[in-house]
Amino acid sequence: MERTVHTDDHTAPALTLRGVSKRYGPVVACDAVDLAVRPGEIHGLLGENGAGKSTLMKILLGLVHRDAGSILRDGEPAEIDTPQRAADLGLGMVHQHFSLIDPLTVWENVIMGDSGRVDKGAACAQVEQVAQRYGLPIDPMARVDRLSAGERQRVELIKCLRRDPSVLILDEPTSVLTQAESAELFTVLRRVVQAENRAVILISHKLAEIIAATDQVTVLRRGAVVFHGPTAQTTPQLLARQMVGREVSLRAESAALGMLPVERSGDRPAGDQPVDDRPAGDQEAGQPADGPAEPATAGSPPVLRLRDVTVLLGELRILDALNLDVAPGEIVGLYGVEGNGQATLGDLLSGLVVPDSGTVEIGGEPVELDRAGALHTAGLGIVPEDRHRSGVVLDMTIAENLVMKSLAGVSGTGGVLSRRRIQQIARQRMTEFNIIAPSPDTPVRSLSGGNQQRVVLARELSAGPKVLIAAQPTHGLDVGAIEDMYVRLRQAAAEGVAVLLISTELEEVMALSDRVAVISSGRIVGVLDPAEATAERLGMLVGGVSH
Repeated sequence: MERTVHTDDHTAPALTLRGVSKRYGPVVACDAVDLAVRPGEIHGLLGENGAGKSTLMKILLGLVHRDAGSILRDGEPAEIDTPQRAADLGLGMVHQHFSLIDPLTVWENVIMGDSGRVDKGAACAQVEQVAQRYGLPIDPMARVDRLSAGERQRVELIKCLRRDPSVLILDEPTSVLTQAESAELFTVLRRVVQAENRAVILISHKLAEIIAATDQVTVLRRGAVVFHGPTAQTTPQLLARQMVGREVSLRAESAALGMLPVERSGDRPAGDQPVDDRPAGDQEAGQPADGPAEPATAGSPPVLRLRDVTVLLGELRILDALNLDVAPGEIVGLYGVEGNGQATLGDLLSGLVVPDSGTVEIGGEPVELDRAGALHTAGLGIVPEDRHRSGVVLDMTIAENLVMKSLAGVSGTGGVLSRRRIQQIARQRMTEFNIIAPSPDTPVRSLSGGNQQRVVLARELSAGPKVLIAAQPTHGLDVGAIEDMYVRLRQAAAEGVAVLLISTELEEVMALSDRVAVISSGRIVGVLDPAEATAERLGMLVGGVSH
């Protein structure tokens, strides 16, 4: 453990936690946590899934009661036993997972919980004012169920900021924002924090983001504080080591840590390959090295072919004659600014949306997209953008989620499900995909984000797909879970699966893809080979500059 570094700033903390602990039976979620956040300061909170960050924030918001320790607000003891009490004390949080009501408009969601007479005009004006002030453009009259993930995140931010909290907690606020949107958010946030003397806690797994945006940083591991110090006195290597408890090769894992890869594996001189410094037991046999895998069947016809796919919403073309091919053994990264059709494409390939025109072919055969289950039957697996909405059933068990697409394999005579067979398959897949939980009967709702995503990936890959769609697959995951996802995607491609990676994470697309397709206004505006796919070139295509 590194020696704790204390700040010299003697400004009285806006929020102080002293020895806060929380246990769930034998599991220690928070272990005597100390934390102090000062006005005019952005304080980074780092930690893997299960490190205790969520429990700590739930204690601050009055959603969970601590077992021990104390909380001080502006130096005075504070009991936070309800969310309303937290709000009264000036605490506000933007959650990682959306809490919006889909059929309602943006302004209706933003004022949810207000008392008194509803003034639509005033509410819309407030939304526009906050949106303009923080650089979060949104239409107050838009229905939430028609917004992209990035636009929904903006609504969550506006909903919180409108209440003018003096202590603001941001949980992975940029996980579905583009680089430009993220940079703008932190520029505005920094200006407002200093001008209005707010205190901010920023929870993020992106080390580059923490280094660039925060003043202080605290690292949690297994419920305890293992490091605290001024951000300016830390390095990405130090923070990564504290997060995961081992040495981390930043060159090999830069994308997982939220940093652009410096070079691709094919560009390295011989003998300059990164060394996997994990303990032998943590390395998995047959896993590809860092960098995109070579297509397993180079020169083969595409397994996935989209031809002139068009989706209309009234007069608006969400997808506009989109064309895209993915070959077996290839990872094609689909990159673009959020809101340019990626979410609709993901829904279409999930079977949730039927195109107005165009075709989808798998293995050279057109798929009847208006027939339920046709894509799965044709050999397509999908890790959807919003795992809670269409990836898992939260109140069902791990075992039930793992077998829900392959009931024939766990059914006996007369179609009766075999509980013994379900349990057997679930245990096998939990072991194979490193799903950490007490038993297969554990509700998926109780799992960390990383383990929920492993459940989705285990179910889809176990079906032996020809095509795997991974839509924003690392959204909200920590470094360890992201590393695991990258390994699984590369391994799938090495085994001949055609992988379509839909991501707004530039680092991710550049690190994993054999080819990069850029989407803008529902059309593919360019497809680049790895040597051409520089950050500058991709940025120009995203911005509408094709030459």
